[in-house]
Amino acid sequence: MDTRDVVFPPGRQALYERNRYSPAVRCNGFLFVSGQVGSREDGSPEPDFDEQVRLAFRNLNAILAEAGCSFDDVVDVTVFIVDPEKHFEKAWKIVPEFWGDAPHPTLTGIGVTCLYGFHFEIKAIAKLPEAARRAA
Repeated sequence: MDTRDVVFPPGRQALYERNRYSPAVRCNGFLFVSGQVGSREDGSPEPDFDEQVRLAFRNLNAILAEAGCSFDDVVDVTVFIVDPEKHFEKAWKIVPEFWGDAPHPTLTGIGVTCLYGFHFEIKAIAKLPEAARRAA
């Protein structure tokens, strides 16, 4: 197994160290991104649901950019939504702002009862661009 190379988004390393997990790990040509929520820089939830979804995507995109990727490199997504009957359609109206063009990544959507004050979380796996170039 290749060495795990941790990727930290700018300005948020203390938050991840305090909570004892890596925001993303580069390994074997892929980037595995931990679940991202609509948290502000201090870790507190954005109270507005629509803005919380947008902020979750911005937080995800910051990690992708730090690793040299974009959402276009994402191959697999898992979303967690509190009360999906209430929130899924609202979230999915926002997704096209960030999702990009087809082909889209695979998706697993999971309804949950608690996300520690959040209502939406997204985790992703991306193919690192340099790995894709080597495979071509």
